[in-house]
Amino acid sequence: MEFVVSSDKKLLPYGMMNFADIRLDGYYYVDKTMYIPLIERSNRYFFFIRPRRFGKSLTLNMLQHYYDVRTKDKFDALFGDLYIGKYLTRDRNSYLVLYLNFSGIIGELHNYRAGLDAHCQTCFDYFCDIYAEYLPQGIKEQLDAKNGAVEQLDYLYHECERAGQDIYLFIDEYDHFTSAILSDVESLHRYTEETHKEGYLRAFFNKIKSGTYSSIKRCFITGVSPVTMDVVVSRGIFMIEDG
Repeated sequence: MEFVVSSDKKLLPYGMMNFADIRLDGYYYVDKTMYIPLIERSNRYFFFIRPRRFGKSLTLNMLQHYYDVRTKDKFDALFGDLYIGKYLTRDRNSYLVLYLNFSGIIGELHNYRAGLDAHCQTCFDYFCDIYAEYLPQGIKEQLDAKNGAVEQLDYLYHECERAGQDIYLFIDEYDHFTSAILSDVESLHRYTEETHKEGYLRAFFNKIKSGTYSSIKRCFITGVSPVTMDVVVSRGIFMIEDG
């Protein structure tokens, strides 16, 4: 028996997280773009907590394509027949997008700093490469000379401010290592040190907070648990969405 698959049938994007691939390669996409104006009006610093497999990473990737200055010429193909294609917002395609994915950080609490530094340097270097035409010459070399993710982020957002460029910061799975840490009683003390006192993780998020007074104009952070962010960021600049 032969089975014929119609070329008109759309495919199910199971496990796919790249919005452009889904839209341009004929996969089903459930339009979530009607939430973009709501997000813009609610808060510049958005904290999105949902269970695993909820579609957080795809939503985040969709937002990256909507706001990235580099995807302006693809806007009609990506969004033309969606809600937001008919009801544009002022900020579309107006940011340099800085994307971090903490699920890619290798290490546990006792050695996560090296993993965080390595991941951020890779992402920061990529940012400098793809936005080279918008940034000062030599920024990547100067950034690589800085010591670790905290110093590099500080340098990066100040240089973007001097260049008159705004950053939209996306962090996916910010709490990737939290579950394993909190399940280990011996790690709880160290966890408290890192998030409540002068730990490196707290210093990194405090640097993000400082950047919101500079060129980091918007943040969208996803995760499963509100625990880490609640203790790391104490001044409430992030809106927690849990309902």
